[in-house]
Amino acid sequence: MPSRWTATDIPSQAGRRVVVTGANSGLGLVTARELARAGAQVTLAVRDLARGEQAAATIDGTVTVARLDLADLESVRAFAAAWSGDLDLLINNAGIMMVPAGITIDGFELQFGTNHLGHFALTNLLLPHITDRVVTLSSNLHRSGSIDLDDLNWQRRPYSATGAYAQSKLANLLFTLELQRRLTAAGSPVRALSAHPGWAATNLQGRTGSWVADRAARLANRVVAQSDERGALPTLAAATRDLPGGSYLGPDGFQEMRGHPVLVGRTASAGDPELARRLWEESARLTGVDFPAVAPA
Repeated sequence: MPSRWTATDIPSQAGRRVVVTGANSGLGLVTARELARAGAQVTLAVRDLARGEQAAATIDGTVTVARLDLADLESVRAFAAAWSGDLDLLINNAGIMMVPAGITIDGFELQFGTNHLGHFALTNLLLPHITDRVVTLSSNLHRSGSIDLDDLNWQRRPYSATGAYAQSKLANLLFTLELQRRLTAAGSPVRALSAHPGWAATNLQGRTGSWVADRAARLANRVVAQSDERGALPTLAAATRDLPGGSYLGPDGFQEMRGHPVLVGRTASAGDPELARRLWEESARLTGVDFPAVAPA
């Protein structure tokens, strides 16, 4: 990978079909825009169709909009059931960050249910269609996360918005690890990769419900963060560069907060194959969705 890789280095994506979750703003919108610019046929998978259509109108290229609410497994199943034909690339981008305590329609802790379980179910349901790769967004905050398999939904522990977010981002990396293991074992050429944006200024921050914390986040976005265009680069590199399955990309700057995309490290927990297997099994039990019996093409 070039040491100063940018969006101009994206090879032609002509003929490729792509789904980007949460693509109506921020990192997802930039990702969709750049892939469409390179020739891909991009589906914006969004919770709000009106906002999705507004976002699609700003993108040059072949773009469609479809409804997907990752906090509702019925919506996830409906989206997957409606898909027909091959899907070259799935980008699991959507997410929520450090929000007040809440639950999904299916009763899961809101951040874990949206950031991990929704994408877990979506990916496995779409896998029979996927021909190239799955890219799942994590965060450098996975480093402070831990997985409590006996209390994934924070029913026993006092709720921590930061802890729940970190757990969900650690789960994203463990999901990628186990997904790649299963793909390899099935003899599938499909690859699973992860990326994180560093600190990128998006509307993800500032939704804690605390006026003080939200104002501090917005100030930090102006002073510390890089743009969403720069923050999307690790995702775009993971989506388009010839990289091995299991790769994890992030910015090359100080503490991976900003910069150009490079391969980055992860915590020991994020690379624990036994923890990844156990989390997968519990996620399958909770969602009722598992690795498809027929290996992806």
